[in-house]
Amino acid sequence: MSLNKSIKSGKEHRKPYTGAKSIAKGCRNHGTCDWCLGNRTHKNDKRELAAEQEVIDFEKM
Repeated sequence: MSLNKSIKSGKEHRKPYTGAKSIAKGCRNHGTCDWCLGNRTHKNDKRELAAEQEVIDFEKM
């Protein structure tokens, strides 16, 4: 049974993907557009900056 058919019959509660975000046309939350990629990797970027700063501080001492 297709997703649209199961939604009409009431067996499926998920909403169909009917449109794109305003950021990128083919993007979803797990997409590879710059906006979603930046949101997903923000934590890792902060860790890399902190590690680089520790190296700089260590070299100064």
